[in-house]
Amino acid sequence: MAKHFPIRPARPELICWGCDKYCAHDAMMCGNGADRTQHPIETFGEGWDIFGLNAPKSEDTPAEGTAADAPNTPSAPHSQDQNTNRES
Repeated sequence: MAKHFPIRPARPELICWGCDKYCAHDAMMCGNGADRTQHPIETFGEGWDIFGLNAPKSEDTPAEGTAADAPNTPSAPHSQDQNTNRES
């Protein structure tokens, strides 16, 4: 069973977060020891746990009048008899 993953650790820079061992940054037991895996709070900052897959559902919908709200259709459809790839 996986260990509990802390949301806001006090000193995340002192631990490697790459596996469930949570080794010290200078005494890693797994991997090749080249570099430690950063905690998401170091990479993404405060609030990392409330965006992405954990985002609230109410914020997932685009705002009215934005480009994301527009339908995904061309503004001027081409007619069936036009063929731009063939020479006449």
